[in-house]
Amino acid sequence: MFFLSIILVVIDQVTKHFAVSELKGAETVHIIGEFLNLTYVENRGAAFGVFQDQRTFFILITAAVMIMVALLFVFKGHTMTPASKLSLYMIVGGALGNFIDRVRLGYVVDFIDVKFGDVYDFPVFNVADMALVIGTIVLMALIITDRYER
Repeated sequence: MFFLSIILVVIDQVTKHFAVSELKGAETVHIIGEFLNLTYVENRGAAFGVFQDQRTFFILITAAVMIMVALLFVFKGHTMTPASKLSLYMIVGGALGNFIDRVRLGYVVDFIDVKFGDVYDFPVFNVADMALVIGTIVLMALIITDRYER
């Protein structure tokens, strides 16, 4: 299943390459009306713009999370359900995708822009962010419902 993390990193990096080459410096591209757009953003912070310009902090936090996940697999992997492993592989793939950007560029490339009319303008995000969020939600649901381990 670790292959899922690799696939997520590849998809994330390929889509970010597209964003840099096709969207950087360009106007927002509307895909589905005003709802789904492609907007190039260089995110130097975390979600919602917090911790701006804290590159070293994010690199250290990501490295710590990766070490913790690796240790979790070593010591608890045999008792984890497939869904638990899947969620962790999604988290790893997402973390690695954004980690690569931070090390290589000093910021994370975001480009997926979702707006709910004038009601809510969701922060611009990327494939790695989606993997991180979905993996975290699934993992939390498994822990809350006590379905994390066999």
